[in-house]
Amino acid sequence: MRALLPLLLPVLHVACAAPTAATPKVHAFRLLPGQDLRAGIQRFVDEHGIEAGWVATCVGSLTDWSLRFANEKDGSRGSGHFEIVSLCGTVSKNGSHLHLAVSDGEGRTIGGHVLDGCRVYTTAEVVLGESPAHVFTRAVDGSTPWAELQVGWRR
Repeated sequence: MRALLPLLLPVLHVACAAPTAATPKVHAFRLLPGQDLRAGIQRFVDEHGIEAGWVATCVGSLTDWSLRFANEKDGSRGSGHFEIVSLCGTVSKNGSHLHLAVSDGEGRTIGGHVLDGCRVYTTAEVVLGESPAHVFTRAVDGSTPWAELQVGWRR
């Protein structure tokens, strides 16, 4: 244990740092039955002017999912009753990127890139973090054919 202490001290120091102007903010909100998950999150991000955020957590349920699977051009859809078991991604008024995993009544789980059409069943309780020090944008930078995350600093 003594051998690990020097390794833990930097972590403890960071974890105990005093808040600054760059301390992340937390936003929490609920989407209601029938609302679109992606559109609802983006609307919140736009209304609150979030420039560099991330999904901290989300729990809830859907009646419909609409996802694009890895390396596929088109999306897929499903209807029924599904639990949201994971939602992650980056959010910004300049463009967001979300991935979702949902499970059915037998525990079968499916996940992919969130598209419009993920309809809330009972609730979607969303918590977002926001960095006041960064700006997220999206641009085609030549590393891939897609508009990828660009991380900048606020001035």
